[in-house]
Amino acid sequence: MITDLLTPPVSAFDTFDDPDGVMLFPEEEEHVARAVDKRRREFATGRHCARTALAALGYPPVPLLPGPRREPTWPEGVVGSITHCKGYRAAAVGRTSEVWTIGIDAEPNEPTPEGVLAAIAVPGELARMGELRAAGDEVAWDRLLFSAKETVYKAWFPLARAWLGFEDAEVTINPDDGTFSARILIEPPVVDGVVLDGFTGRWLAREGFVVTAIAVPAR
Repeated sequence: MITDLLTPPVSAFDTFDDPDGVMLFPEEEEHVARAVDKRRREFATGRHCARTALAALGYPPVPLLPGPRREPTWPEGVVGSITHCKGYRAAAVGRTSEVWTIGIDAEPNEPTPEGVLAAIAVPGELARMGELRAAGDEVAWDRLLFSAKETVYKAWFPLARAWLGFEDAEVTINPDDGTFSARILIEPPVVDGVVLDGFTGRWLAREGFVVTAIAVPAR
């Protein structure tokens, strides 16, 4: 599914299960040594997806350890993102000479638990939720909003190197063309001479999941 949202120069790979025999580097094994089986499997398969995507760009297998915000650390000259939820894992990578930043997220296509929407949505998003629900019930629009906000953060953090809360970005979902936009509500930083005040992305709902992606071409 992720490959339907991201095209070259981004390289992406996904899977709906956890393949047998996925190997981790010793440094990665140490990171998940005390993890429960579920966490270990999603971590291992996420790294498998990432290394498969990297291989398509010509990169050899390397350890991909979590950074200070649990973000994956990439080889020099690479940007990327990993996502996992029950029944789906995916990764997307690109060369920094071609891609400025990448963010992806996948969630089950089902409503968020009670209270989550109110906790993550700003007033404008709440006001538009009724319009989205009127567009059809095939998509859990609150879950899609959550996914889009996760993707915005994943695209934001490698550039700004700062926290971005749910309340710090306003997402507008277009229900007709599978796109969304995000407006940063806090004072935007200037990164590489560019004011980082928003993103545009794409989404889809299929196979019981909602998937969102942002890929910004290199400046």
